[in-house]
Amino acid sequence: MSTAGTGKEDEASKRIRRQALKSLNLKPSNESAKALDSSLKRHTALIKRMKQSMGAENRDANLKDIETLVLEKYVEEAAAAALEGLGRCKTEKDVWSAVEVISALHRRFPTTFTQPLLSALAQGLTPPGKAALAALPQDQREKDESARVARQRPLLRVYAELALLGILADGPGRSGGETILKTIKDLLSGDPQLGSLPLLTTFLKSYARPFLGISPSPVNVKQQNGTSEDTAGADMAEQTGSDEVIPESEELVEPEVRERFKKMCEGYYDNVAKKLVREHDRLQDQDRKNHEAYIRSGEIFEDRQQAYEKMAKGYEKLLTSCQTLSELLHTSMPNLPKASNSKSLGDSIAISLDSGSSIGRDEDWVPGGKWEDDEERRFYEDLTDLKDFVPRTILGIEAEAEAQDLTQEKEKDSATDVKQLEDEMKRLEVSGPSAVNGSLNGASTDEEEEASEVGDDDATPTPTPPRTPSPTPAANAGPGPSQLVTALLAKLPDATNRELIDQAAVDFAFLNSKSARKRLVKRLRWGHIFRQYLTQVPKSRLDLLPYLARMVATLGRYMPDIPAELISFLDEQFRYLHKKKRVIKELADTRRWNLAYISALTKFSLLPTHVILHMYKVYVDDFSGVSIDNLAMFLEGCGRFLLRDEATGPRMAAMVELMRRKQSLTLLDQRQTLLLENAYYMCNPPERGPRQEKERSQMVLFIRHLIFDVLAKKTIDKVLKLIRKLDWDDPEVQQTLHKVFTRPWKVKYANVSLLALLAYDLQRYHATFSIGVVDQVLEDIRRGLELNIYKNNQRRVATMKLLGELYIYRMVSSTIVFDTLWSLVTFGHPNGRPLPGQVCPIDAPDDFFRIRLVCVLLDSCGMCFDKGSLKKKLDAFLTFFQLYVLTKEPLTMDVEFMLSDTMEALRPNLAMPKTFEDAALAVDQLFSAEQNTNGAVADGDDSGEDEDEERQDRDDDEEDDELSNADAVSDRPGSPDEEVVLSHKPEHVGPSAEEEEDFNKELAKMMLDSTQEARKVDRKAAAVMWETTVMTGGAKKRKEDTEKASVNGHGMNFTLLSRKGNKQMTKDLVVPESAPIAVHTRNAQLQDKFEQQQLKKLVLDYEYREGMEAYQADIDTLRQKGVNVRFTKK
Repeated sequence: MSTAGTGKEDEASKRIRRQALKSLNLKPSNESAKALDSSLKRHTALIKRMKQSMGAENRDANLKDIETLVLEKYVEEAAAAALEGLGRCKTEKDVWSAVEVISALHRRFPTTFTQPLLSALAQGLTPPGKAALAALPQDQREKDESARVARQRPLLRVYAELALLGILADGPGRSGGETILKTIKDLLSGDPQLGSLPLLTTFLKSYARPFLGISPSPVNVKQQNGTSEDTAGADMAEQTGSDEVIPESEELVEPEVRERFKKMCEGYYDNVAKKLVREHDRLQDQDRKNHEAYIRSGEIFEDRQQAYEKMAKGYEKLLTSCQTLSELLHTSMPNLPKASNSKSLGDSIAISLDSGSSIGRDEDWVPGGKWEDDEERRFYEDLTDLKDFVPRTILGIEAEAEAQDLTQEKEKDSATDVKQLEDEMKRLEVSGPSAVNGSLNGASTDEEEEASEVGDDDATPTPTPPRTPSPTPAANAGPGPSQLVTALLAKLPDATNRELIDQAAVDFAFLNSKSARKRLVKRLRWGHIFRQYLTQVPKSRLDLLPYLARMVATLGRYMPDIPAELISFLDEQFRYLHKKKRVIKELADTRRWNLAYISALTKFSLLPTHVILHMYKVYVDDFSGVSIDNLAMFLEGCGRFLLRDEATGPRMAAMVELMRRKQSLTLLDQRQTLLLENAYYMCNPPERGPRQEKERSQMVLFIRHLIFDVLAKKTIDKVLKLIRKLDWDDPEVQQTLHKVFTRPWKVKYANVSLLALLAYDLQRYHATFSIGVVDQVLEDIRRGLELNIYKNNQRRVATMKLLGELYIYRMVSSTIVFDTLWSLVTFGHPNGRPLPGQVCPIDAPDDFFRIRLVCVLLDSCGMCFDKGSLKKKLDAFLTFFQLYVLTKEPLTMDVEFMLSDTMEALRPNLAMPKTFEDAALAVDQLFSAEQNTNGAVADGDDSGEDEDEERQDRDDDEEDDELSNADAVSDRPGSPDEEVVLSHKPEHVGPSAEEEEDFNKELAKMMLDSTQEARKVDRKAAAVMWETTVMTGGAKKRKEDTEKASVNGHGMNFTLLSRKGNKQMTKDLVVPESAPIAVHTRNAQLQDKFEQQQLKKLVLDYEYREGMEAYQADIDTLRQKGVNVRFTKK
């Protein structure tokens, strides 16, 4: 749907709503007050709610209360509350809700409510008094105008709606258009500052169609819908062709009112456009004046700048309002003339090139110019003008100006006197000789008097500095000028920025006097204090020289003797150092200091052109020994400036070309050649085109953003889901993912572990991709060992870190890790055995980078090799690694610390060998033990034992891996759907015969100790019970045999206990199974056996549950760490 169609539909829906509500307002209300509620509480709540807001949030509640409450006694309060609540209706929805509430009250109380409300609205829309506004200050007037516009904006919208709905009417059967027209006209008339312009803009945005007959601007409609067009002409054409013809009977405002409204708005727009053009011209004129003032004085005063900013702000506000009004009325914007006389302005700017202002110089830094960047340009060109901070009398400027004015005045007076004498001579020639004699005598007298006067005043004053006023006794109490100068010079070593050095120059200017300048010149050449900082700056503080040169340049504009004396001193020192060119080491720092000082002064344009070019020519002509070093320092210091400066560029280019020819014809050592090449390319860098940014598709940029920017511990799950949602069938996606996963050096070093975790999580869904990542990582490590390129060291460290993290997440085995470790210490060495002093092209004795790689890999996953066969493998590698370390030259401090930290973390009690012989002996013992072990295994009966041992080692390795992985992953976020398969073989877990016998004994003992009756049984009975209950193994076996025999013989054995005298006798009796005693005894035995089995089962189940709960707790712990466990049977 087009935006124009949307605008027409909105206007149509608004017109339908207004017509429906208008028809309701025009019908008489027949409601009776008998069934209405007269509750005071509800009436008070309604009034309070209306005061708070008449907006959409209270619409339903207000309408309900208006329909159900009496309200006859609260009509006046309701009108006042409605007026107060209308001020809080900010949106169109709130305004319509307020109109519905007012309409409901109007239908019930058309006289008592509507008339007071309309009167209050008319009163609220009255324009402010001119006299009251004129009496207010400018700032207060602007604040009051802003508050008035904000207050009247919702009132005007509601007032206009009431005029369209029949509540506000100009007469019977007419709308309230005339009243609205008069109200807006009163607001706009007599408003030269256009304070009510926002009210007209608000009104036209909502009511241009009903009151003016103009459809809403397509631009506004498109802005509301989130779209815009390029040109206003296209919008006007679209609107012109999309106006909707509405029957006159459906219009809410009369046609003559609409026409008058439209003419009034168009006339007001013409006035606004004229004012906009005037303000534009004023702003351009003020801008031009500011430029001229800046050219004359080097600055724009604060009051002028504030006035200009205020004028620009008002102009921008007026321009925005005019553009909005133009779009609403479908009229064109006025032509605003552009700034004129740009050429003359540029000429006037160029006049002030010799002034201290930076205007007219290179305002914008141009790449390839004489400055490397804009900061350097500002440092050397934007100097502080002392006359802006120091009085002119102190600088001596006023005396010079007065002397020039006096000379001009005397020349003018003498010319006047000559002219008067000529006239007098002509007059005397006409008068006669007597008159001539008298006149001549009088003239001579006058001339003598004038000569005497002129003789007294004819001495032309010279621009001497003002005398220092004689100190008062109070001044003598404080530090004098000499002490102040001394204190100021003592602070110069700390002035290491532009602000501090400029402030130091200003402070010194305040101390300016004839004696102070003499002292300064003397100290520059011979002194002890100032010379210490300007001519004898500590040779190690070359960073102070540019700042001191800036101070000299700042003071030199008004004190030219300071730079002149300093340049003379440096020139003499330069000549002396050139004569002593054979003294190299002793004067090396002095030469460096002298050239750095000269270069800094050259950039401030303090050195004469012939002086600096002569110095350069002296070095080029000599071109040997120390002169080559000085020439290189000279080019690095100010060569770029001299080559690109207009005054010295051509001659400097010719001498640089001469230097290049001499360099090509002279046999120089590598150091001097490198110095000259670096200096040449520093002052004359080769031209380079702009760096072309690699074009990438949106998908590639999205993937790089996920891995390089978004990836973190908190967002890893989100990144994983987004990567899984990518189109993995797209070759571009696969290639991009492979690149970002195999280039860990582009990821933050702390996020390399997260990159490995992502690769592990993707392994379940894209196994081929994970395998490719591992292969590429191993290939990169191997290629790094073969090439050993220094610039790739950072990449190799990140790749090694990624390999260790891949092992943590079980994407590579421990075999690969140990193979990599052994490759790091053996690759490239003959027979894989590094030796001291042995030259290896890819692993020099002074190259410690492989040690760093080993430490990185061990820091990543070495803590996992602390149990089983993995611990033995790591111990064997560390033994050889110590040998490898001792083959290198003495380690640097950082590598030594890194190695000691790694060893302390892995094997804190490991003794490091001190010499290579001790390490070699330990390695030989290690190899011998390994060979013996392999030989013993080879002499075995069959290979089954080898396979079993290898499988057992592999199981141990896997167990160690799992334990180490559980510890390593504990502090990382869990990965979704991760599974660990635990396999076990079913075994017979029942108790053995001995365990069952022990259990029976413990059970009987527990039964005796846990019952109260057991305490009453005597020891003999307890012994009998013990013997009868718990039998030994042999007795139990005999009993079982007897029971078996008795069962086979169809009888049951009983033991008859008898007593003959003091002797007890037993006799075995066989009772048939059918006998009652046998049956009863048999049942009792079976019952006891059944109960015993039940009790045994309960105890065993209890122990089994405890074991399972402990095991389940361990599994839950693993799952909380991101490892899911499932069981399989083999």
